[in-house]
Parts: sequence; C-alpha cells; structure tokens
Amino acid sequence: MVLFRKNLVSRFFSLIPLLILFFLAFSETDFNFEKLSFLSFNLIYIVIFYWVLKNPDILGYGFIFLSGIVNDVIIGLPIGVSSTTYLVLAGFAAYTRYLTVEPSLIYDWIVFVPSIAVTNSVYFYILRIFFDIDVNYIALTLNSGVTILLYPFVGILFSFLSKLIIVQKNV
Repeated sequence: MVLFRKNLVSRFFSLIPLLILFFLAFSETDFNFEKLSFLSFNLIYIVIFYWVLKNPDILGYGFIFLSGIVNDVIIGLPIGVSSTTYLVLAGFAAYTRYLTVEPSLIYDWIVFVPSIAVTNSVYFYILRIFFDIDVNYIALTLNSGVTILLYPFVGILFSFLSKLIIVQKNV
C-alpha cells in the first residue's frame, strides 16, 4: 500500500510541468506587468526548454504541439504558428540533451540564448512573411531579454521539482 501511495505521489508531481504548460497555453503566451510595461516574458518557452532538456518523458512532443494549437486558438493567431515555434525550441533542447556530457544550469542558459533567438525568428518570420501580421521588434527584444534573464531562476525552481519527482520515484 505504501508503494502504491509513493507511486501516486510521484505521478502527481510528474504531472505538474504538464499542468503548467497547459495553464500557460490556456492563458496568454507571456506575462505582462501593468506597472512595468517593458517587463514581460515567455514562461512557456522556459517550461518547454527546461523539461525537454532535463526530463523529456514528462513533457512529450504531442503535448507541446497540442499546447501550441490551444495557444493559437486562445490568442487568435493562425493555427500552427505557436506549435511550430514550440517544436523548434523543443528540438534545440533535445539536441542539447544529446550533446551534453555533464549537465549544468550555466551551460543550459548559454544554449537557451540562441534557442530563443532562433525560435523568435521563426515565430515572427512566419507571422510577417506568410500572414502579413505586423511585428513590434522592440517588444520582442525586451520580451526575449527578460525571458533569458529569468531562465536561471525558474530553472532552479524546476530543479527542485525535478528532484522531488526523482526522489518519489526512487523510494
């Protein structure tokens, strides 16, 4: 009975990243602060990059694609734009996981910078070229910068959650 309860707790904790992903998809893509208009960030990018990099079994590519579709419907973008960019970011994380010998938050943060740059380039290239939607490049740059700066802090929080998931599975 104790083993069943430990397994149930472990499964619950392993669902938290997935619940966060879909919560962010059903809400808006980025967090905006009314008092500080320049302070907005894409937490969903951090969630996808971190969990695909550290524990890809928790966040599957199908869930990432589905969250992008949901996000497009909620925001009103053409269907598939967010899914494409989320999968590009997940591809960067998977490739980094494949190449990484010794995981480190600093190394992950360094790789996160070009990942965000390429992901946002794909996102806004699709919006501008294919759908002729105007892009605010200053807001994009500020949003990307704040997202990059917040990665280590959110990564530390997620590492605690990851350790909790692993401890519950091993007990």
